[in-house]
Amino acid sequence: MKKLLNGFLLIFFFIAPLPHAFAESGVVQITSTIHQNFTGEFRNDVLAGELLPNGKLGRLIFVPSNKSRTWVIDAALIDEVIAMTSAYKLASGGTPAGSQTAIDWLVQLRKVTLSNDVVALAYGNPDTVLAKRLAPSELRMYYAFGKTQLQSALGREVKSDTKGTPSLGKSRLSPTLQKNYSENRRAITYLSHSAPIPEIYKLRARLSQLLSARLNKEEREYFSTNARISIDEQLHRLRINASRYQITTERSDLPLTVINEFPIAMIVDVDLVAQNSRISVQSFKKVSLPANSKTQLSLKVEVRAPGQTLVFASIKDDRGITLVPAVPLQLNATVIDPKLTWFTTGAAIILLLAAIAQSVRRARRGRKNEIK
Repeated sequence: MKKLLNGFLLIFFFIAPLPHAFAESGVVQITSTIHQNFTGEFRNDVLAGELLPNGKLGRLIFVPSNKSRTWVIDAALIDEVIAMTSAYKLASGGTPAGSQTAIDWLVQLRKVTLSNDVVALAYGNPDTVLAKRLAPSELRMYYAFGKTQLQSALGREVKSDTKGTPSLGKSRLSPTLQKNYSENRRAITYLSHSAPIPEIYKLRARLSQLLSARLNKEEREYFSTNARISIDEQLHRLRINASRYQITTERSDLPLTVINEFPIAMIVDVDLVAQNSRISVQSFKKVSLPANSKTQLSLKVEVRAPGQTLVFASIKDDRGITLVPAVPLQLNATVIDPKLTWFTTGAAIILLLAAIAQSVRRARRGRKNEIK
């Protein structure tokens, strides 16, 4: 019986799969799921446990080995670890405890990879098949951004995964969430053209994480919703104040405020479209918006007929692409048409003259009666 048991144990050890760190190929893949929300805080402190020497990610780099290895790394994970090295917040409201663990892990990672080849995965390690189908040009950006971020984190040159190593598994992102991803990607890509700042580029690259095969159903929905919130916050930094106007003259100059909360100056077009023909408005071309500013424009309005009108104001880039959703401006014109004014005034004068003439005739008839 003892020999039989020993036989089963030998068979198990021969056929059991080896961890990444001990695989015969000598390739170590440093990847994980999403831990940090798109709005900045960490959803939980699970990553802190994974980075410990006995954790899932800690075992990959703290276990000593004399073998030459190739390290295949997702820079999005490294960026999360870097974010943990300073004060970070948990969405749950708990007290984070992983700062020192993150620092130790990064030091060890730089040490063990120093004399080995390092390959950067596409940022966020997305399902490359799905990413190529939804946005092939964006996938190229994920590769380039992943390499740049990893080189910055490790302080050395790394290779890019130009062969497109497939992620583990296949993303199960639903058609609805795929549509949401595409809409979010377009919105942040258009904004990055006019606001080319690192914060926007990183958010754009982080959308790749929504295509990860590691996310379960609940995580796909949670992070997709969170990504939309983050993008809306960025879009809100460039906006037109929605206002109501009361117009009492045929031609008016109305104040229109455009806000730019980005740390760079921008040149945009302000497009104005009236809902009906009661009024006409003029759009603005090449409006200069200083960094962190409120710019007031003089909106020229000509009233053609009294009544209420909605004017939709949107901000566009130099290619005519709308950067942020249009806002409604409510205009209420109480102007009386000049022709009607002249007609009314003329009628009043005629009535007054008629009344005077009638009074004169009555006076004359009265005098004649007195003479008789």
